[in-house]
Amino acid sequence: MANSLHTSSTVPRLGFGEQFLGLNSASDPSFRSLSFTYQFRSMSLKSLESTRQLKSQGEISAVVRAQGGLDPMQVDISLSPRVNSVKPSKTVAITDQATALALAGVPVIRLAAGEPDFDTPAPIADAGINAIREGYTRYTPNAGNLDIRQAICHKLKEENGISYTPDQILVSNGAKQSIVQAVLAVCSPGDEVIIPAPFWVSYPEMARLADATPVILPTSISKNFLLDPKLLESKLTEKSRLLILCSPSNPTGSVIPKRLLEEIAQVVAKHPRLLVLSDEIYEHIIYAPATHTSFASLPGMWERTLTVNGFSKAFAMTGWRLGYLAGPKHFVAACGKIQSQFTSGASSIAQKAAVAALGMGYAGGEAISTMVKAFRDRRDFLVKSFGELEGLKISEPQGAFYLFIDFSYYYGADVEGFGKIENSESLCRYLLDKGQVALVPGSAFGDDSCVRISYAASLTTLQAAVERIKKALVSLRPAVPV
Repeated sequence: MANSLHTSSTVPRLGFGEQFLGLNSASDPSFRSLSFTYQFRSMSLKSLESTRQLKSQGEISAVVRAQGGLDPMQVDISLSPRVNSVKPSKTVAITDQATALALAGVPVIRLAAGEPDFDTPAPIADAGINAIREGYTRYTPNAGNLDIRQAICHKLKEENGISYTPDQILVSNGAKQSIVQAVLAVCSPGDEVIIPAPFWVSYPEMARLADATPVILPTSISKNFLLDPKLLESKLTEKSRLLILCSPSNPTGSVIPKRLLEEIAQVVAKHPRLLVLSDEIYEHIIYAPATHTSFASLPGMWERTLTVNGFSKAFAMTGWRLGYLAGPKHFVAACGKIQSQFTSGASSIAQKAAVAALGMGYAGGEAISTMVKAFRDRRDFLVKSFGELEGLKISEPQGAFYLFIDFSYYYGADVEGFGKIENSESLCRYLLDKGQVALVPGSAFGDDSCVRISYAASLTTLQAAVERIKKALVSLRPAVPV
């Protein structure tokens, strides 16, 4: 017989945006806290009494008393310090909650998720359908089928100028899995992972999951959020193990020019322990004259670079869950060892579809170039529209599909019926309450002055969102004129 779960709560009165942003999360001290009392009933225990206490470091303890003549017993339900050190992804939480609100009939415009609004191109979808019909529905080798690894090798040689053999490729359930396995494979407790900010929300948490220390290097919007090689050099120590680069960038859309990558490579070359993880998932979503350079293609960098890519973004295959890692065999084999005990091989169907994707032509061919043109048109519209507003600072994205705007001009404003706009969290909450537009606060990416807007949505949707945001901002007056 199934157990039943009853939840009662004592909840402070929250605005619409506060509830949406999940500001009841006890794992994030920047959020307001909510207290919950849980009562569990189980057929195996006549009664269950529990006392939970949330400690400052997030550890949960409980006392469980079993009835029926047994002596009282204590059950330790504390969590691993490693898990307690990891914060949940705000982008995932916001996206999930926005979807739930939309399904409930709330007219929220969702610009939080980094997910293309296009359908997977027909040749890819057809390959997946055929894989099912032809019986390719069984386990694959842990590293991936040979045909997909060969196709990846061909792609990396032709498009990126880097040579690999199939045993230097590991196919995983998404690029996110590829990255976390790489971090776990090369980092030891106490090692430092160097992460330029603004950063993808998962990088620091992946470092913490490996008991490594994230070291954040700030960048400036005035310099297009590009890493200063001198700052990098000043922060490197004997503990520095991994430098994570993401170009084109999530969340800024910045593309690191080849000359700057070469300067970074010169710094890296001075530190034998330092490896580089190059996240290139957005490489095909790039706007001329910007061009993409794979870090592993630079002189002396192949031996110390772990290149991560995948199919989610450029090929509109987010739900297919397929990514890959390329690098020296020693490191790739270590990642494969983790994967063999973690998830094993990726989806057989997605792998067949990915072979078709890589067969569509250079950089995805016409189907992908059509998507990229649409993204560029959307970018141009947003840059022009927000450029008309007073006080905003914008670095025009050169790739990906995000706009990372400095809204700090409006911080300090008091809004009747809402309160004070103190930071990116409260601004996003305000824009949700007043404009019903869901955005991601820049604090999630390591820059509280900014807000991330995803333009992986139709131009019509973006036009409506801009009008709502502009209307909501009219009520704001900066505390101090800028």
